[in-house]
Amino acid sequence: MEPNQQRKHPEHRPIDFADLKAIIRNNPAPPAPEAGCYKPACVFLLLFKPENPHILAIQKTDSEGYPWSNHVALPGGHLDAEDASPLAGAFRELEEELSINRNQVQLLGSIGHFQTINHRDIEVFTGLWNGMGPVQHDPAEIARVLDIPLQVLVRTHLSKGYHNRTPDVHELRYPFEDVEVWGATARILHHFIELLYPVLLSEGMVLF
Repeated sequence: MEPNQQRKHPEHRPIDFADLKAIIRNNPAPPAPEAGCYKPACVFLLLFKPENPHILAIQKTDSEGYPWSNHVALPGGHLDAEDASPLAGAFRELEEELSINRNQVQLLGSIGHFQTINHRDIEVFTGLWNGMGPVQHDPAEIARVLDIPLQVLVRTHLSKGYHNRTPDVHELRYPFEDVEVWGATARILHHFIELLYPVLLSEGMVLF
């Protein structure tokens, strides 16, 4: 190879989202808990930049007395009585929080239910956002919007030995720049990375 030639690293290959959608459809998802035990909620795990996938996240504001101050989360919230379904609620929350409407999202499917210590049952929907239009948020509720490279999360996942095991809540952390993802959001990311691991492997994204 000539000195000025650069070999294209496999991590730059885009994810095959058809494969990802099939994996989501064909793998059993964490089930919903018994009715009445938890208050239902929903979030969107949005991917964008297919050639180098990122995940869209939010950082909550630093509000006095708020238990989740500065917490990194996925866009979403509680279901309202008028929501026709959890998916409808997830799209409503996405538009209310970030001004992203359903026409901008290619739905990949639900990856299941995750329960929190404050008795919330979160159903997580995954989709591909087209990245169009300004993302707008209420600074009273959201301090900033984060775009986290999936490759960064995967490297942490592997370097900390999270693959093929489920760390406890105190161990499971995904640092990114000046923040750290923990709690229910970290559990969701852990499940998602484990779920799409075959796709990441085939596309070279598990390489450092």
